This record gives sequence, structure tokens and C-alpha cells, in this order.
Amino acid sequence: MTDLNEQFSGTKTVTDALKFDESALDAWMTAHVGDYAGPLTVTQFKGGQSNPTYKLDTPSASYVLRRKPPGKLLPSAHAVDREFTVMSALGKTGFPVPKMHGLCEDESVIGTPFYVMDFVKGRIFWDPYLPGMEPDERAALYDASNATLAQLHNIDYAAIGLGDYGKPGNYFDRQIGRWTKQYKAAETRPIPAMDKLIEWLPEHAPEQERTSIVHGDYRLDNMMFHPTEPKVIAVLDWELSTLGDPLADFTYQLMQWRTPKDIRNGFLRVDLKSHGIPTEDEYVKAYCERTGRDGIPKLDFYISYNIFRLAGIAQGVYARSLQGNASNERAKDLGALVEPMAEYAWEIAQKV
Repeated sequence: MTDLNEQFSGTKTVTDALKFDESALDAWMTAHVGDYAGPLTVTQFKGGQSNPTYKLDTPSASYVLRRKPPGKLLPSAHAVDREFTVMSALGKTGFPVPKMHGLCEDESVIGTPFYVMDFVKGRIFWDPYLPGMEPDERAALYDASNATLAQLHNIDYAAIGLGDYGKPGNYFDRQIGRWTKQYKAAETRPIPAMDKLIEWLPEHAPEQERTSIVHGDYRLDNMMFHPTEPKVIAVLDWELSTLGDPLADFTYQLMQWRTPKDIRNGFLRVDLKSHGIPTEDEYVKAYCERTGRDGIPKLDFYISYNIFRLAGIAQGVYARSLQGNASNERAKDLGALVEPMAEYAWEIAQKV
């Protein structure tokens, strides 16, 4: 087992800052989840940096609970209600998401809003290099990841009741504005490269040609794969989902190919062929074929934008860790990555 798997796989005892009244949850589950029967055992998943996630075990079934973290939160962050809405709608289309059981917005139950869904048994890969696998296994898993995102972007969002899930235009203007506000609200020290990006990005954003459901954080460790097959059986962590530009969503995952190993365990300057992992050109081509595109112009803008956005997310997680209410004990480590990510994003921006 790799270090990343040891750090993030499985569950642990619930940390003191994230404990809640389990008897109150048991009463809510009895009233709202069909076929539920206690007693209830609650543990906390190790992975994740944002919404605390818990495993709920009973003698006959297992569930997953996602909640807003306690404490002071950034505006519009941790929208568990939106996660519940989008997964409920997507589940009716056959898209791979867990079955949803209920949403509770009554903070008196466990202290913050939450939802409960099925526990899906499968594989989560925390290390994008997929150690211990054969090259053809890696190739198949990445192809499944690519195909699943293309499937999402090809869904008619209005037809499944998500026509009002976001605004259908000016996606980059809205997102750059949002993450600028989030970053400034969580800022702990000046980072000149972030300030440059905040000024530069709105002036260079491309026109939005298509609108789709966007996941917002699509990467390998937010997917559950079949226990033995190269098949995505659940896409997880929809906190940042909305209606937006599908190219922003796809190029967020594509950052894996553009970032160095020391910043994000990236693939930059790595011999991917020997690993069986598709090259950037191959991954882009496969996505474009599946979504009916000729290519992706201004790719450097999308990469720069997404690294800026990731730096803003990291700053928010870091700021929350200083308050003691982050869901992962390694959240403080992200603070050291914000400046190098911003500087790298600014470097890429100069190529546009």
C-alpha cells in the first residue's frame, strides 16, 4: 500500500472537533431512511478536505453521511444541499452516483445540514500514478475516467430538472469573481502572483460556447471504481458542481498532466508511455471525440485558471485548518502550496 493510500483510505475514529450527537442521528435515520435499523456505529473517512464525511454502519447496511463543517464558513461554500440535488437528478439517468436517502437542513439534529447516501463498495485511487498496476490496467482506468466525464457533459441538464442549477452563461467571469472573493476572505498573507492572476484572468477569458453540468472537482480520487473492473461506479464530492463551461471541468482534471510532481503529484515531464497512462494529447483527443469537438483552443488559459482556482480552494482549506474545523488533519500542509501554485499559474498565463 502506498503512502497516499495509507493517509487517505479507510476510516478513523471521529475527531473531537467533528463529533455530533449520534442518538439524534439514529432518530433521524429511523424517521427518514427506509429499512434503516440500528444500532448505529459512526466513523470518519480519512480522505477529503472540505465537507466532513462519515461512514454509518448498522448490522444490515452501511451508509455515508456528508455534512457542512461546524464553525465560521466561507460564503456559498460547503453546499451539501446542492450535492444532494445534483446526485439525486443524475441517479435517474444511469450516471454513476450513489443512491441518495435523504437531506436534513435542520441544524438542531447534528449541528449542521447533512445528507445520507448509500455506501458504495469499490476502489478509490489516491495516487494518480496507480502503483502496483500493469500499464494496460492504468490505461483502462484513465479511459474510463475520460468516458465518464464526457458522459456527464453530454447529459441534457434541463431534461433532468437541473435547468436552474446554475446560470447558463459568463461562467468564467462568475467563477473568477467567486474564487477571488473566497481567496480574499481566507487570505492569511499577501501573495503577489495571486493578485496578478486576479487582474489578468477576467481580461483573457474565452467565450463560453457550451453549457453543461460541471462537477467542479473531477479527479481520480473523487471516483469510485468497480472492485475488479476498469469501470467508474460512483462519482463523489459534488460540492463545487453547477452549470458551466464543460471545458473548465475537463481541463481541471487535465492539470494532472501540466503540474510537476512536487506541487500536485503531477505528470509534467514524466514518461507516461512507460506507465501506460495516456499523454495529454491522447487524453484531450479522446475527450474531444466523445463530446464532438475539434480540439481545445487557448488550453494555457484553462490550465492557468484552474491552478488559480485550486490555489483559492487550498487557501480556504488552510484558513479553516487554522480555526480547527478542517475535515483532514493534513489541511495545514496546503497553506505552503498556495504560493507555488499561484506562481506556476502566472507563469503559464504568460504563454497565452
